[in-house]
Amino acid sequence: MTSVDILGFIATGFTTLSFVPQVWRTWKTRDVSGISLPTYIIITVGLALWLLYGWIKGDIPLIVANTAMVLLTGSITVMKIRFGRTGTA
Repeated sequence: MTSVDILGFIATGFTTLSFVPQVWRTWKTRDVSGISLPTYIIITVGLALWLLYGWIKGDIPLIVANTAMVLLTGSITVMKIRFGRTGTA
């Protein structure tokens, strides 16, 4: 593993962790009123494309980062759809 890979993993950690509080808060409160569905759909698709790009290139930090981010942003997207309709779980 190179120093560039280590840098990539550190960046992955910070980027991924930035979405955890939003996922946790949304899950606990079921409040999705401040979440833009189009924004989260766009970012999730974009991250999925970055994941595909990383997969094709064999870039492990990109694969790890974007797998985690697709899961996090995808879960927010699903909660927005689910909780936005019913207001509850």
